[in-house]
Amino acid sequence: MVKLIVGLKGTGKTKALVEQVKKAVEEESGNVICLEKERNLTYDIPYTVRLIHITDYEFGSPEFFRGFISGLHAANYDISHIFIDGLMKMFKEPDLDKIAQLLDELDAFGEKENIQFTITATLDPDQIGDNIKKYC
Repeated sequence: MVKLIVGLKGTGKTKALVEQVKKAVEEESGNVICLEKERNLTYDIPYTVRLIHITDYEFGSPEFFRGFISGLHAANYDISHIFIDGLMKMFKEPDLDKIAQLLDELDAFGEKENIQFTITATLDPDQIGDNIKKYC
């Protein structure tokens, strides 16, 4: 239940994410969450979406990120969709193997809890391995 939108900087990943956020708000009955690093989406997404700026929480590792997602779910079992803009920007030192493991864990968590994840990441689609490409 992970959909990854990858591309180089300036290829329209965030614009595609915003359109999918709007569609999710219209079509889904659960709560929609959006995580971003910079404060760019405040006026682009519907006010009903819970927008979280991760810079308020000192993200640094995929382990912290997994705990944060678990905490969101523990506080609100009605989440149907979590959008994440700029996954690679959320970590101090992004390691593609750890990112692939995180995606696998989010996928399993999403299947178990019926949560869809849509994630953007600034990566060259030709440079990523099959362990990440399977989510594209």
